[in-house]
Amino acid sequence: MRSIRRAIVASACAGAVLVLTGPGSTATIDMPRRAVVPATAPNAQKPAVILKRIPFGATRKHQMAAYSKRHYGTWAWRLQDPKVIVEHFTGGNSFTSAWNTFAANSRHLGEMPGTCAHFIIDSNGRIYQLVWLTIRCRHAVGMNWTAFGIEMVGTSDHQILNRPKQIGAAYRLTLWLMQRFHIQLRNVIGHHENLISPYHHELYPSWRCQTHADWNHADMKVFRRHVRAMAILHHVPIGPAPVWVHPNC
Repeated sequence: MRSIRRAIVASACAGAVLVLTGPGSTATIDMPRRAVVPATAPNAQKPAVILKRIPFGATRKHQMAAYSKRHYGTWAWRLQDPKVIVEHFTGGNSFTSAWNTFAANSRHLGEMPGTCAHFIIDSNGRIYQLVWLTIRCRHAVGMNWTAFGIEMVGTSDHQILNRPKQIGAAYRLTLWLMQRFHIQLRNVIGHHENLISPYHHELYPSWRCQTHADWNHADMKVFRRHVRAMAILHHVPIGPAPVWVHPNC
């Protein structure tokens, strides 16, 4: 039996939203009847975001630029013309611990800067922004040069898919970023999909096959299907079908 039997996403406005059913559990938020859903809906609105910045001063920017030079071939810490949104889960159950990890700027895989993400979505659906959207964050190998990182507090895709407030916030944030930065739906990927993205670019041979288990391909197909439904309702361009590359790993 599939881990998620059914998921329905409606508009992010007017009481919107989500019905999720999984084995042994049902989570439901009331949604308007079809008759009261407008034939046309406004463009996707920016969801409520709480700014809680991590330290990212001159030293960390210099570290990010040096990292980019080593791994992507260009000295840069600015995120310009982003093409990808990478979905993650934190691996823990606390927003504070995730924020502290990113704020600490601790060496990761022997290199600086430390890891970070542009957003963290807490289990209650609150969205926190950690850095300005013009900054490169180190959240997915091979992708940081062109990708926003969204972290969701939790320990599995399935857990998060069965939290209506949290997953609903992830859909709304993702849709708004797609709209604002003209990002195609096929480039909304899970961390586990980084190796099959055509935007994956990594100069270190020993890192070229590095990935993580969060947001695997099957669960991201569910995620993208729901975002697609919302994109159609809000007139956000979706783009062509996905084109995946062979990772050669």
